Amino acid sequence: MSISLLLGGCGSSPDLKASSISEGGGVIDASGKVVSGDSSDSEKAGSSGKKKKLKKKAGSNSDNSDSSGSPEAAPAAGEEETSDTVSDTAAEETVGDTAEEVPEETANDGPGSRDNTPVILVPEQPGTEVYGNELVTIDASHSDQGYISVMYSGSSPKVKLQITCPNTTTYTYNITAGGYEVFPLTVDSGTYSIGAYENISGSEYSTCFRTDISVNIANEFGPYLYPNQYVNFNAGSQCVAVAEELAYSANTDLDVVSSVYNYLIENVTYDSALANSVESGYLPDPDRTLNSCTGICLDYACLMSSMLRSQGIPTHLEVGYASTAYHAWISVYLTDVGWVNGIVEFNGTSWELMDPTFAASASADELREFIGDGSNYETKYIY
Repeated sequence: MSISLLLGGCGSSPDLKASSISEGGGVIDASGKVVSGDSSDSEKAGSSGKKKKLKKKAGSNSDNSDSSGSPEAAPAAGEEETSDTVSDTAAEETVGDTAEEVPEETANDGPGSRDNTPVILVPEQPGTEVYGNELVTIDASHSDQGYISVMYSGSSPKVKLQITCPNTTTYTYNITAGGYEVFPLTVDSGTYSIGAYENISGSEYSTCFRTDISVNIANEFGPYLYPNQYVNFNAGSQCVAVAEELAYSANTDLDVVSSVYNYLIENVTYDSALANSVESGYLPDPDRTLNSCTGICLDYACLMSSMLRSQGIPTHLEVGYASTAYHAWISVYLTDVGWVNGIVEFNGTSWELMDPTFAASASADELREFIGDGSNYETKYIY
């Protein structure tokens, strides 16, 4: 199946009508409490002293209701966004018959107890463990953190990188000349086979470098906190600033997840034209999606993953099948809960899959029916 067909299937699973997931009551935590995307609905704790609320900029989206063998490119997938803004005006509290303005720290839109300072992990290439030749350089100095950096120095306009994991799953990427690109190591410790291949003609490639490296991952969350080719953000990214603001009133990681999730599904619309025309090698850009307010399923998943990782919440960008359609979604790690295969709601027994794309275009009942026990989803790749 071609990559364009796979990506085009992102929006073609169930016949879903446009509606907000909030129709079903929002996200529910493990205690059964509804966690609204609106911070004013939740009781907020006092300031930790480290909270920072951004001043909104005119025109910014935070203001906008705005296998080895012959290498074939691994498909992609992506989708949309939602907005939950925080008021800049301190609430008023009535005491007896007198209305008295209270400081922002104690108002409903004041800071939560959770520190919302962005945590941006920056991949490095110190050169302490390097493999390669005159065409390819692989810096595995920080493989213990769950990533490698690869630089191609040749002249071929079409180059593939393949990473075969200890469980034999092979990831295929496009790489270009001009600097290091970062790739996650997503299957724990073990031997990873890494190969770079230059295009000769048509679908034929020749090996320009290949090696096996032994990896001992010390930081199990590293692959899901660092940026990489598919989840590409940095300290200056607009999505990081928006995530910081959305997390301003949060008391817990779940509050942050809820706020970011609701922001995405309310503000980004699905780009059917792009889904039907996207070509092999398509990579998402979280700020591009944030500014355009449109995207395919891979764009949705990339943007949400970038925002949550920038808040120190380990997040999987998962690509695979939703029913028969090639698709992308996310999963997150919550302390005391573990990896959650997405959070649409906690139904009293289990967590149900978080899928910001379908949530943006389905009613709550339709979404629950499609997701069910998660059997409609088959994960092929994690980025």
